[in-house]
Amino acid sequence: MELSNKSEASQQESADVTLNSTSSNEVECDNNEVSVIEQKVSTAVGKEIMTKTEIVASLKSLLERPVEEIKDEVLQMKTLFYSIRKREIEIEKAEFLEKGNEESAFAVKEDPEENSVKELLALYKEKRIAYISNLEAIKKENLVKKQNILDTLSGLVADTDNINRHYSKFQQLQQEFKDISDVPAENVTQLWKTYQKVTEDFYDLLKINKDLRDYDFKKNLDAKEALYQSALALESETDVVLAFKKLQELHNQWRELGPVAPDIREEIWQKFKDASTQINKRYQAFFEGKKEQEKENENAKITICEKIEAMDFSSLNGYIAWEEATSSIKALQEEWKTLGFASRKVNTELFARFRKTCDQFFVTKAEFFKSLKEATANNLVRKTELCVKAEALKDSTDWKKASNEFVALQKEWKTIGPVSKKHSDSIWKRFISACDYFFEQKEKQTSNLHKEEHDNLDAKKNIISTLNDIIANSPADAVASIKEISKKWREIGHVPFKEKDKIYNEYQEALKIAFDKFDIKEVRARLSNFESSVEQLANNSDKLYRERDKLMRVLESKRNELTTYENNMTFFTVKSKAGNSMMKELERKIERIKEDIDVLEKKIEVIDTKF
Repeated sequence: MELSNKSEASQQESADVTLNSTSSNEVECDNNEVSVIEQKVSTAVGKEIMTKTEIVASLKSLLERPVEEIKDEVLQMKTLFYSIRKREIEIEKAEFLEKGNEESAFAVKEDPEENSVKELLALYKEKRIAYISNLEAIKKENLVKKQNILDTLSGLVADTDNINRHYSKFQQLQQEFKDISDVPAENVTQLWKTYQKVTEDFYDLLKINKDLRDYDFKKNLDAKEALYQSALALESETDVVLAFKKLQELHNQWRELGPVAPDIREEIWQKFKDASTQINKRYQAFFEGKKEQEKENENAKITICEKIEAMDFSSLNGYIAWEEATSSIKALQEEWKTLGFASRKVNTELFARFRKTCDQFFVTKAEFFKSLKEATANNLVRKTELCVKAEALKDSTDWKKASNEFVALQKEWKTIGPVSKKHSDSIWKRFISACDYFFEQKEKQTSNLHKEEHDNLDAKKNIISTLNDIIANSPADAVASIKEISKKWREIGHVPFKEKDKIYNEYQEALKIAFDKFDIKEVRARLSNFESSVEQLANNSDKLYRERDKLMRVLESKRNELTTYENNMTFFTVKSKAGNSMMKELERKIERIKEDIDVLEKKIEVIDTKF
């Protein structure tokens, strides 16, 4: 029996296509496996789940296993180790440069663990080369064995007179041929062609045993029909890669089967080939789509890198600015996590670029807050020193000299910046307690003034009552009356020390309401009235010192209040209308405090011109 040339050509063409497809599949699978390893390594570097010592130990343990089983794990350990080593070198270099050294003078220190890794990798390479060499040698031995079997089969076919008697021997040799495993890839197609030709020639010569031949034809046809049905079923397989791999297995089984009847060989082969074509098309479309998606991922990752690189870290000079920038960085990191892999040749490079910029941001942020912490700590030391001086001075009875020294301490306090929030209130209370104690003791030495001060207190209460009546009744001469009341207030002397702040605040509150109601320019009026009052006290330095001391305490209190509000502003995140309203109210309070501070500073300047 003879096989048609057309059938043989078709089967050979399919075999070549299938072999080529199998080669592409193996390459693609390798790429996928490397991508998975890169993903694991990226995660490992981010979390630092292994130390270099642990990596060295892991490599030693891996090398005790068969070399063909550890390829991916060795690659993962190598990549992880050099990612850690790279970061160590970057830190070492940064510390070297921070000490003022020239960059050209920097030299990487020898790492014993890196030497260990290199030795282990060299040993792995030697084992791998030996394994591959051994594998290739086995394939070559298998090639020789199969060629010897083909030579024996060809000898049986040539003995046409004894074909019948050679049937069992021929089948035995066929099985031996199939049992022999891999051969070099470049010899697979030619071996298969020769095997098919010898097999078909042998069965074509079995003219005297048609029944046996027909049985084999039918058995092979049933087997090939089953393979065809299996190929059709793969069209419903959702995993395209898995379907393609299974198709390669079906093609391998097809090649191992003997021939079918000549009149249906082309038909059954064409059916199987058509079913294979559908799987191959899906496979090709899948990887084309994957390639497009990888390109989109690459562009998206480049965009994220450019956004972070465009940020000017040097312009971030406050807590709020750094927190807003941190939120932006974290949002971009979350967006990065949602993206899949880019192509293998750029994916690792893009991740390194992205990670480097993020690391630079957080290092710069840490340095900023470190310097801020150092500044507030230094301010605390300086204010503590002022507290010690004030406490040493508070029991002095040299009232004039001590008063001058307290004023100097208060001026110095003003020049010192803020301290951390947890120390702000306590250090201020310590300082002002010493100041208050001194001036209270000084006040006790002037008890002969108490009666006059109580009379003055009653007079000032009457003025406040009169001012409230004007506010309530709005007489036609309200503005003139308010000015007259302000003049009388300035003419009244001191009140008891313990009452002075309270009565002053009551007066200022009533005066503010009056200024707002009758549209009197408050700041100008307050400064004008104050300047007149200071003129009357120009010859009484003691009273001027006391007035200045009172203003300094109020000023310090306002500054602390301003610092508290500004700190509170950093903790606000506007997520609702109510939150926005609170933010605006806080901003208004801050502006109001700043105005009060400006007025107080101007008043102190007025007093300072009189000394």
